[in-house]
Amino acid sequence: MTLMVAPVEMRETTVTVGHRTIKLWIGGKGEPLLMLHGGGPGATGMSNYSRNIDVLGTSFQLIIPDMPGYGGSTKGISRADPFGDIAQSMCGMLDKLNVERAHVVGNSLGGAVALRLGLESPERVRRLVLMGPGGIGVGRSIPTKGLMKLLTYYSGSGPSREKLREFIQYLVFDPSQIGEDLITERYKSSIDPEVIKNPPLIKPRGLPPRTMDLLRDPRLDRMSHRVLIMWGADDRVNRPSGGLKLLQRLPNAELYLVNKVGHWIQWERPDEFNDLVSSFLSRR
Repeated sequence: MTLMVAPVEMRETTVTVGHRTIKLWIGGKGEPLLMLHGGGPGATGMSNYSRNIDVLGTSFQLIIPDMPGYGGSTKGISRADPFGDIAQSMCGMLDKLNVERAHVVGNSLGGAVALRLGLESPERVRRLVLMGPGGIGVGRSIPTKGLMKLLTYYSGSGPSREKLREFIQYLVFDPSQIGEDLITERYKSSIDPEVIKNPPLIKPRGLPPRTMDLLRDPRLDRMSHRVLIMWGADDRVNRPSGGLKLLQRLPNAELYLVNKVGHWIQWERPDEFNDLVSSFLSRR
């Protein structure tokens, strides 16, 4: 049962980073905590973390953007290096907010971006929480059905409510948890004309770019940040085996594997997630 806490007021704003406008929400109090959403069709920052804001906002100043390509932010991201492109914009956003260093939480695509942010600009990151991050061994195995549903959403017959529903069901262990309001919200966001013209993630022709396989980056072995890796044991989008691969590469990491949970730990097990993240980020 979700704990009852007072709502945290989130302020909506925008910042300009290069040619992009980034929409974001800020609220709460404490050390800055940047929260990066996943990359599925219709994803936005606030919808991704709707079950975590009120608890985490009591201890941290939350910064929750729509990443480039999603929601209210400028569409179009680099096909050659999507993780690095978005990470660069997130670093620029922190500059505009006068945030020197922040903890970073990232889910799926957001996890890959968070890891690249830590590798590219280590001085800007305090600690990292990576939830089923993308980019772990990309191109070295056949993609999961969940990932294929994500990458082909805009191809073929184009986006539809039924395709969105089918994809969303791959995100969780128990699809009966998915309500019609969530389907409607994500579908409306996914059919923004600007998104349809520039889908953020699509199935590449041939093998994915090397930049999308984060395990190829030799800097992982020298990364000094404390990292919490979280993975649902029943993740059908990014394989849970990626957690152990990351654990073996990162010098200062710990892995938390959750049984009977899919790709959305923060949504399926919000109390557990909120407690773990708060404890990890506050620990001396």
